[in-house]
Amino acid sequence: MSWTLDPTLVREAAARLAPLAVRTPLRRSEGLSAQLGGAVFLKDETQQCGGSFKLRGAINVVATLTPPERAAGLVASSAGNHGTGLALAAQAAGVAATLFVPRDAPAVKLAKMRAAGAHVEPTGADYDDAERQALAYAAATGRRFVSPCTGTMLVAGQGTVGLEIAEACPDVRTVVVCVGGGGLVGGIGGWFRATAPAVRVLGAQSERTNAMAASLAAGRRVDVPVPPTIADGLAGQVDDEGFAMGRAVLDAMTLVTEQEIEAAIAWLWHTEGLVVEGAGAVAVAALRSGRVGRLDFPVVATVSGGNIDPERHGRIVRERAQ
Repeated sequence: MSWTLDPTLVREAAARLAPLAVRTPLRRSEGLSAQLGGAVFLKDETQQCGGSFKLRGAINVVATLTPPERAAGLVASSAGNHGTGLALAAQAAGVAATLFVPRDAPAVKLAKMRAAGAHVEPTGADYDDAERQALAYAAATGRRFVSPCTGTMLVAGQGTVGLEIAEACPDVRTVVVCVGGGGLVGGIGGWFRATAPAVRVLGAQSERTNAMAASLAAGRRVDVPVPPTIADGLAGQVDDEGFAMGRAVLDAMTLVTEQEIEAAIAWLWHTEGLVVEGAGAVAVAALRSGRVGRLDFPVVATVSGGNIDPERHGRIVRERAQ
């Protein structure tokens, strides 16, 4: 399966997002710039409504629903952030949303989904089980299933992160992106492949969320174990479309340990003043690890979300103080 993203769809998505979403800041990291020897910027999606980039794709999907789809309502599976984004977008449009999530989804994410009016089913043994339940519910009820990672309108919405990076830093040479099912890297990477193909797109995953890395290494989509991880937003398998996106846009992948992610969470708090969840800290963890290989500057790293339970964040910050 070959895959490309039409940049016109990204520009159209940006227009749809404007009334509801935030144009998030691109901030220079003096600490990373000094460590790596060149200008490094953070694309701070913790400032997005709902606390992560996921609102972008959700708005674009909801805005392009057919009248029968709007009337029937939506169903999705989520580790939490996609559910929050979809709940907010659906609430604004007056569309019902039912969300299936893992039983151990962070409390802060469950609270945000429910506050936005969604019906939440925290019944999945893990993300993949939640997805199976959501797909079965969609088939039984006729509701539109909205994938957290794939679908042209969803990925075009996530591509607005790439558009904003390009507009804020026109000379960007490398983008480091956290990777789960492929939606964010597909959007960002698809934008740059179409508009500035010389920009390097590097992916970052936890060793415990390595479905994309394992699939790329094998040259085909493969399933991986899904143990508990601090990067819960990246957990689960990659499907055929997600793999096609990764293969089309990624120049390289870096895996980081759980300990390196926690250290990055603490570092982002102590050095940048940012509250960042595990998935959101993975790109910074990769840069701090020194294992990403060649970096052409300026570099932009995604900080994709900040929805972490306060108790967990406090523990990490205390235990991994500078």
